[in-house]
Amino acid sequence: MAEWEIRPAAAADVEAVAEVRAVVMRPDLERLGRYDGHLVRQRLRDAFAPEHTWVIESDGAVAGCVALRPAEDAHWLEHFYLTPHLQGGGIGTAVLRELLDRCDRDGLPVRLNVLQGSPARRLYERLGFTLETEDPVDVFMRRDPATAAPPRMVL
Repeated sequence: MAEWEIRPAAAADVEAVAEVRAVVMRPDLERLGRYDGHLVRQRLRDAFAPEHTWVIESDGAVAGCVALRPAEDAHWLEHFYLTPHLQGGGIGTAVLRELLDRCDRDGLPVRLNVLQGSPARRLYERLGFTLETEDPVDVFMRRDPATAAPPRMVL
């Protein structure tokens, strides 16, 4: 696995994160006939909340991000992007497991949406997310908090 670290986002990270989003989402959005380079960056800028976002760095450069937005009945996993050359090396799984452990301690489910046909869906399913609903563009998924196994009775 490549060397990486995760840190809290700052407002100054928005442009670097918007660029990562545009690169990562381009193949799926082109496949769906929905890619617009300006719009894909602007949507990130408009939704960027540094207080709920972490930046993933590798070799001293921004390599991705992830946001975990609290809601009344769940956490929303949003803006989870990792540059293509680092995908498939275990970084995304490690980052996601760390965040899911935090959510499990809170006892709240985690919700997300992923584009139809995105390979990221396999990662989410592997980590316990299940389908809630879908439309022609998005798949909405949910993961209930993991619970500890009941204690064993000692005889």
